[in-house]
Amino acid sequence: MASGTGFGKTILIGDQFVLEEVPAIVSAISFETVTTVEKTEGEGWILEDNRIEVPGYKEKKKEQQARSIDRILEVMNIDVKNNPIKISVGGSLLAGSGVGASAASCVSLARALNEEFNLGYSIEEINRVAWQGEFPYHGIASGVDNTASTYGGLLLFYLKNKQQNFEKIPTPKPFEIVLANSGITANTALLDVFTEQQKKDNPELYWSRLKAITNQAYEMKKVLEAGDLENVGRIMSENHKILVEMEMSHEILDHLCKKALDNGAFGAKVTGGGRGGYMVALTPGEKLQDKVASAFEKEGYKVIRATIGGMR
Repeated sequence: MASGTGFGKTILIGDQFVLEEVPAIVSAISFETVTTVEKTEGEGWILEDNRIEVPGYKEKKKEQQARSIDRILEVMNIDVKNNPIKISVGGSLLAGSGVGASAASCVSLARALNEEFNLGYSIEEINRVAWQGEFPYHGIASGVDNTASTYGGLLLFYLKNKQQNFEKIPTPKPFEIVLANSGITANTALLDVFTEQQKKDNPELYWSRLKAITNQAYEMKKVLEAGDLENVGRIMSENHKILVEMEMSHEILDHLCKKALDNGAFGAKVTGGGRGGYMVALTPGEKLQDKVASAFEKEGYKVIRATIGGMR
């Protein structure tokens, strides 16, 4: 028997457009998915999914999850016909759209399989396998979620000539955020179709928005490194407005963002693919974090309190 872990994540900016070579600022969060693999009787693989979830998430992702597992097994050249296994998934990460639940599952499974079958994969190879496992969930996977899940920390991630690149972003000290789930499970693969239609309908407007988001991402990197969280929050909220204009948000997410700002958050926006899933609020200090999180919880929303950044 062997186990592996993968971090959840949140993206502060650039979420939906990494495949268009827009940079994203992504952070792992301390909540993890843990996968255990053990040899068993029979043939093939069986799955026991014990993750805590946004109601309905696991059922809606069931087919994609099965195809993801098959793809990871194929990439790692594991013959489960002759080496049947049981896969058990759990951990502290709340499974829901927008928090890297699929990536955390892929990373943790790759690590567990690597250990169980003594494959000797490097961390780069684990990340590459997990990226392959993301395709059934996303259609075309950029690699941003699995990279954060594999390496941890606060990162600038970008594609250049279709090659994945990332660098760690140091901040003077860690800071608190709040993630709240809308309860809406988005089909991430369909989001690509939606954005492609926007590109086709009004390419000039589409590319001008992506240029604005690119500029926001690089500005955010600078103010993060300077510890200027007020301006980090400003950029987050300005970015959310662009996403609203592009119909990448949802009325519940907009409500949550407004509530966060009304309760003192420095900034708030959609995180993840959009049109459902999570939003993220910048809430430096435990007192502010608890105030915003409690306001969400009083309305019945699932909340994650997290701390990101620092020099690690």
